[in-house]
Amino acid sequence: MWRDPVDGHEPNRWRAAFGGPAWSWDPGTGQYYLHMFTPQQPDLNWENPDMRAAVYDMMNRWLDRGVDGFRMDVINHIAKDDDALSGDSDAYVMQPRVHEHLQEMHDRVFAGRDALLTVGEMPGVSVEDAVLFTAPERHELDMVFQFEHVGLDHAPASKFTRQETDLPALKASLARWQTGLEQRGWNSLYLSNHDQPRPVSRFGAAARAESDDPFAFRYESATLLATVLHLHRGTPYVYQGDEIGMVNAGFTTIEQYRDVESVNWFRGAVGRGMSAASALEALAFRSRDNARTPIPWDDSEPAGGFSTAEPWIGMGQGWPHVTVAADRAAGDRSVYEHHRRLIALRHRSRTVQLGTFTLLEPEHPVLWAFTRALPDGSTGNEDDPPLVVVANLSSSDLVLPEGIAGRTGDLVLGNLGEPGSTGMLRPWEARVHVCR
Repeated sequence: MWRDPVDGHEPNRWRAAFGGPAWSWDPGTGQYYLHMFTPQQPDLNWENPDMRAAVYDMMNRWLDRGVDGFRMDVINHIAKDDDALSGDSDAYVMQPRVHEHLQEMHDRVFAGRDALLTVGEMPGVSVEDAVLFTAPERHELDMVFQFEHVGLDHAPASKFTRQETDLPALKASLARWQTGLEQRGWNSLYLSNHDQPRPVSRFGAAARAESDDPFAFRYESATLLATVLHLHRGTPYVYQGDEIGMVNAGFTTIEQYRDVESVNWFRGAVGRGMSAASALEALAFRSRDNARTPIPWDDSEPAGGFSTAEPWIGMGQGWPHVTVAADRAAGDRSVYEHHRRLIALRHRSRTVQLGTFTLLEPEHPVLWAFTRALPDGSTGNEDDPPLVVVANLSSSDLVLPEGIAGRTGDLVLGNLGEPGSTGMLRPWEARVHVCR
């Protein structure tokens, strides 16, 4: 997207996501080009039909080779308001023509093919927007990645200013999306990806000011969070490494980081007077590199079976103890095997697949509880009974409220095996019961 200079400067004052102007000068053309992220990532001009045709050709080539679908990066940025490119409004997200582009993409790429999966990453998307993007009759996307719940622990000034996750707010956010997409559209379910810290380090025991040990209740935290996520309605996403309970990278110097956002923020923060130690502490919790360390397959040198060469980024503080091999050998404390049990439950239970969601005890500070039941008031059959999920996000025993304890029937699945007491949850215990 090319624009002439305005009074010798950028066409407008848009800023790139990782810092600096969103426009870069190209001496060859004597114009500026737009990049909402890095200068190496120019925004494409979706108003150009030849450009769109080239993208669709590329997508079709990959589908012909056998891929099963696409995850579309910040896809709600592709439509720009032409007048805004010469002004200062923020008209580059959720512009109306994004729906036209996605519908054309469906017609030119996906229509007539066997079942595929499409998911669009969409910062700033609302529930109402998501209904439009994912309603099947509109032929746009199967689901979206929304950011509301992973922004709740961001301070207003910067996501690098840490504030503890408020569990009632997190529960309410996900519940609102469950309700909002219950009749039309579909939810994607995730707690982490390549841009987010590890869930164990962000939402688990180590993050709740209960321990300085980054591995505190690691198995329990990883499996509790997985249980809660997989028992919501929608399609769960398991980011690589979460299935073995990986923790944040634990980097202690800026030289260990590779993420352009983290490096740029560190330089800016230190330049504005923040101590390097404080800036590194912020990165240790929030940096995207926390999710980008290599998968440690085993404890072998030099890179845990990931490579025989030195990887582009360090192995992270979990290695050599947290590895695929170690977790697979951990028996009933294998995070991997717990994920397998959750996936098997979803495959066999229509209640998990399609049941309605009802949040219980929304204001409780450490209890996450909800029910799932087949729609239209159905109580299901022997294979699909209604379910109640209970989880204790604390490092102390928790007595269940009487109204919930009385609804917990037979145990379907739990991360700590058989309960010590049906009316009590052990630290970081999660259980799925038949709902009475």
